[in-house]
Amino acid sequence: MRVLYKGKPASVWEISQTGERPDWVKDALDKNQIYWLDNRVRILMAALRPPITEKPNMVAGDTDAGFGVYAYGYTGDFLDATNQRVVSRRRFLREYEVLE
Repeated sequence: MRVLYKGKPASVWEISQTGERPDWVKDALDKNQIYWLDNRVRILMAALRPPITEKPNMVAGDTDAGFGVYAYGYTGDFLDATNQRVVSRRRFLREYEVLE
């Protein structure tokens, strides 16, 4: 899914057990950086490597920013890996521009 957040591209996944998953999500699931807990996921945000790699508040070469920090998202929420946040469907539709 191609989207813009505040005019900039973002790597986003609609959290779903059965829907389409981008390669970076498949990779994170394989490495348990995203882990299913019934109808929600636990996400190790600092470990995600989306194709759009400009992450906020990160220093070049910094590898330990935020280790141990988990976020949780429910089915139907959206994981924005570029901006390291989980947003509800309502907020996603209000704040993001879908290009596809």
